[in-house]
Amino acid sequence: MKKIVVLGVGNLIMADEGVGVRVVEALQHSYILPPGVVAIDAGTSSMELLADLSHLDFLLVVDAINADKPPGTLVKLAGEAVPVFFRRNLSPHGIGLSDVLAALEFMDAAPREVVVIGVQPVSLELSTELTPAIAARVPELVAMAVVELAERDCAPTVKI
Repeated sequence: MKKIVVLGVGNLIMADEGVGVRVVEALQHSYILPPGVVAIDAGTSSMELLADLSHLDFLLVVDAINADKPPGTLVKLAGEAVPVFFRRNLSPHGIGLSDVLAALEFMDAAPREVVVIGVQPVSLELSTELTPAIAARVPELVAMAVVELAERDCAPTVKI
């Protein structure tokens, strides 16, 4: 059985910065994940994720991504773009997650594959609500997550 984590990261009091957490909530609300696939609301956690992210076959990170794109633009980073993402700290918690991944690499427990999906935020100001433009993108990000899982033969089932 594959070991896969969908990791929603973000700060829920910084408007669009909470989109990763909201996507994981929507995924869990709408889908039944197959055995071996776990969705985690990581919030702004970092080193406490070591055990959860150790020896994964696939890690899918969902986050607000400052990629110098127009607000609301969906972003996917895979392959060689992922280490660049963490070096440039395109996310406000890139440092914490990059430290976790570096520690896992040092422990020879790094995920075999990492993909990052997200959206260019509109606002990172103090608010517990996503902006309307980013809230409208949540279903598309959920669909992107489902596609990523399906491509690894771990498609979730729609809840009835």
